[in-house]
Amino acid sequence: MTSADDRTPRSPASPPEAGPADLQAFAVELRRMNGEINRMTHGFAAHQQLHPTDVSALAAILDAPSPLTPGALREHLGLTSGAVTACLDRLERAGHVRRARESADRRVVHVHYEPSARTAARDYFMPLAEATARARARFSETELATVLRFLAAMNEELAGLPPARR
Repeated sequence: MTSADDRTPRSPASPPEAGPADLQAFAVELRRMNGEINRMTHGFAAHQQLHPTDVSALAAILDAPSPLTPGALREHLGLTSGAVTACLDRLERAGHVRRARESADRRVVHVHYEPSARTAARDYFMPLAEATARARARFSETELATVLRFLAAMNEELAGLPPARR
């Protein structure tokens, strides 16, 4: 016989009962966080009348240590050259990026994130920044350093995986 507790569905907010190193618990929490970030990203895309892939391109451009070329963006996003060109055309028309030929080789194009677009993104994603600050406040600096190391290691591992098979 099962108790009422056994029949109570687990809410999405309650992680499975497990130790901190349980792989299933990590998988659940990472999927949940990915889903929540995707929800916000899709909302921003709709708000800006963009495709979600355009927002992924914006994030890549913003996070790059130096201006990206369309080829580097194509490689990062795993898209075709034509798809990246269409994406950059949409982003440029919407005022989010500009393309510039800044080197002696006029064939080389760099993509820059426009300052006005940064303001729009900052305003839209402010609740995410505030939620991050609230979550961070629950942890010590040592714990946060460990979390950051884990996230960096996880991203490194994910970057090394082959693309999804069709």
